[in-house]
Parts: sequence; C-alpha cells; structure tokens
Amino acid sequence: MQHNVLILDFGSQYTQLIARRVRELNIFCEIFPYNHFPSDLSSYKAVILGGSPFSVRGEDAPHPDLSQIRGKLPLLAVCYGAQYLSHFSGGEVAASNTREYGRANLSFIKENEVFFEGVSENSQVWMSHSDSIKALPTNGVKLASTHDVEFAAYKIEGETTYAIQYHPEVFHSTDGSKMLENFLVKIAEVPQNFTPNAFVEEMVAELKEKLQDDKVVLGLSGGVDSTVAAVLLHQAIGKNLYCIFVNNGLLRKNEFQNVLDQYKGMGLNVKGVDAGDRFLSELAGVSDPETKRKIIGRVFIEVFDDESHLIQDVKWLAQGTIYPDVIESVSVKGPSATIKSHHNVGGLPDYMKLKIVEPLRMLFKDEVRRVGASLGIDPELLGRHPFPGPGLSIRILGDITPEKVQILQDVDAVFIDGLKSWGLYDKVWQAGAILLPVNSVGVMGDERTYEKVIALRAVESTDGMTADWVHLPYDFLMKVSNDIINKVKGVNRVVYDISSKPPATIEWE
Repeated sequence: MQHNVLILDFGSQYTQLIARRVRELNIFCEIFPYNHFPSDLSSYKAVILGGSPFSVRGEDAPHPDLSQIRGKLPLLAVCYGAQYLSHFSGGEVAASNTREYGRANLSFIKENEVFFEGVSENSQVWMSHSDSIKALPTNGVKLASTHDVEFAAYKIEGETTYAIQYHPEVFHSTDGSKMLENFLVKIAEVPQNFTPNAFVEEMVAELKEKLQDDKVVLGLSGGVDSTVAAVLLHQAIGKNLYCIFVNNGLLRKNEFQNVLDQYKGMGLNVKGVDAGDRFLSELAGVSDPETKRKIIGRVFIEVFDDESHLIQDVKWLAQGTIYPDVIESVSVKGPSATIKSHHNVGGLPDYMKLKIVEPLRMLFKDEVRRVGASLGIDPELLGRHPFPGPGLSIRILGDITPEKVQILQDVDAVFIDGLKSWGLYDKVWQAGAILLPVNSVGVMGDERTYEKVIALRAVESTDGMTADWVHLPYDFLMKVSNDIINKVKGVNRVVYDISSKPPATIEWE
C-alpha cells in the first residue's frame, strides 16, 4: 500500500487503537516495533510515536533511532513519545507528584494552530502517565495545557513535529480523532484513499501476480475471516481455489450442513469433510483445556493434510490471518504470555510443504467485514458472531462426551435463536452457552432432579481485546431460561455471566 503512516510501538496497550483510528480516516498505516522498523521510509508520509508503560527516565527506557524521521517526515509523538522528544532534546521530564491518569480538560489552546482546528477549549482528553514534561525541548512551542499539565501539547519549530501528553486514540478523548485528522490530512497531507473497494482491487491484482496458475487450498470455518479470504482468492484465481470445511463434531447445531448450503450459492469450490467421530474419540477422557485445544489442532491438521493430498499439485495454503495476529507476533514485548493457545492452521508441520498466502493479514476485524460487504457477501454471514476454533469443546468444562455435545448444541440453539427472534443478535458481539461441570438440585413436577447447570454469556466488544457483558433484558433472560430447561433434557438450572474482560476472558477455557 502507498501513502503509509508508520506507527512505532513502545509496548502500549493503546497502540492498536491508534492504528484503528488512523484506518477510520481511510488512511493506511502499519505498526512496527520501535527498534525494528523498515530502513526504507520512502513510501511513508508520516510517523506516529506511541505510548509506553516505561518511563523515559528509566534505565530500560526504549530508545528509538529517529535519525531518518525527525525533520524529514511529519512526526506526531503521543504520551511516552512526547516525553521522549523532550527528555532527550533539551527539555526536562520529571516524576509527577500524583499519577496523571484519566479524564482531563484542555484549559488553554494556542490560537490559529492547524493541529487544533475544530477543537474547543475545555475539550476532554485522556491522560495515562506517571511522568510529566517540566521543560520543553529545544525550539519547543507550547500548544495546549490542562489545569494540571502545562505542556499537554507542543510543536518543534523548524520541523513538522507535534507532541501530546494525552491519548487521542481512546474514546475518552472527545476530539482525539479530529486532532489525528488535522495532523495526518491537513499537516502531513496524507491521502485518504484506503477504502474497501481500493483494497479489493489492489489485493486481487496482487494475488493474481503472486499465485499465477498455482492451486491453493483453504480451510473454511464458516466464519467471517475465512469466508472473505475465500471470496478474494476466488476473484483472483477462480477454480484453482480448493476450500475444505471440516466438521470437528463441535460445531453449533446443524451448522455443518447450514454452512455448506450457504457456500453453495457463492460459487466457491467447497468440500465438506465430516470428521466428528474422529475428533470426539481423540478427546475422550480429556479435561485439561490446553490439551483439548492441542488435540483439536493436531487432528485438524491431520484431516486437512489427508484431504489436501487428494488435490494434485497444491502449492499454497491460504489462511484468514488478520492484523491483530500479525501485530501480536512482532510486538515490542514479543508474543504475549500464553492465556490460551490459538487454534488455526498456523502451526503447520514441515511435512505439509505449502507456501502461505494471507490476503487479510493487514486488516482489522471491522475492516474485514467492510471488505466482505464490498464483495457482496451475504450480510447475515458477515454479521455472524465470532466462534472459537476449538468449537464447543472449550464451552464444555471438563471432559467431552457425545451426550454433553448434544446438550450444549441444543442449549446454544435456543439461546442464539432467542437473541435473533428478540432482535438482540446484532447488538451483541459474541454470545454462547457454557456447560458447567456441576449438577444442581431441582424439582420438576413432583420429582427431585440432579442435573446440569448452564451459564449464558453475551459480550459487547470491537475486537475481542476487551469486552463488557451485555445487559440483556430480564424478560428475555427469563424466557430463554425457561425454554432451555423445558426443551433440553438434562438441564435444570441457568445462570448469566456478568464478568467483563479483563479480568475474565470471553471464553471460559
């Protein structure tokens, strides 16, 4: 992509959010670690330095090499970046008496500054630092203050360099997107040409050139990412794309056939492989969540490899990898501590000997959906909730049996169908049911029961990195609870999970 914006990552939790805000302006951007970014910056029109959990005064402070950036490209330094420019360029940064964290309001804005066009005094911004700039760097000019922070924003004369001590990318900075737009569009003059249609046109041309007449195999999941990847590839190489949809026996009720039926009308070359019995037999007696994930990943690769060998001369494996996965693998901190292993075809064994093609690797989830819409994919499919690769196995706490899978499929169907019939499905980012490894006492008629407990989970999110539980109507929860207990044999109690992420994860395993 041309007209890039380069974002340097110093380990802040907000770095991806900066990229998302830039993309919302129809401007393409990329994130690189501060100590490992491209040596050739000729295609970049602007650079943003992100925040960091480190202090510029610490011995472990990240030190970027800005020799090819300062004074040569428009530069916006955010939070740690602003303090770095001050501390190492003639200014002063000192520890604050109190940690400046949370909402603040601009109390002073320098007049006639393009950076603050359309931003009113008293505009709310979000602070997140324990240090504060006490003196500006050489040639620094104050642009804005808050009541507690004198140098909330500044610029450096003689350069197109701007710096702010707050985070414009977070929701709580009410005019943050406007400031980013002023810097990127009005000051740096970056073209706003990164649109879904432009992406499709460029990616299809790139795939045609890369793949030529080679055959490509793709594992479809029925989800948004793999479907959009398949349609993009189909536009580029047509019949040379071979899609395989594996039933691991842990899909939602009737999902295997329903998804195959959906794909029929899309012109894709799809083969359905029903390997449910094979997966369930391998999982018998296994309760540990990580072991379950690894078994499912291994068996999937084995089944996928068996099917791939039936196609002659396949050279490429296509994957629906998206940008958050890429960022995670190259972040400043390295891959994050393993909360759970991810199930995809990514960990391919050497014996498969296939080259990888990932047409969506530079897109965020919401961008994938927009690209899918521009490709004419059914809105119902694009609006599907995320569903974990290991399927219902990580929503059945403890060991897995065919009987438990049947119970959870039936419960899940009641819950999801209920959300749809009440007009709630599209207001929820992800929903599902969890079969708990406990039985509870109940009464049905004149009989005492001792049966399974179900937890329902519904969250709202944008990318799954953080999530809040959804305040579903009490009337709906009462109705769906009654339906589950009355229609699904083996369940006598339903609870609703009201935990947010963090500290809880979206899935229970």
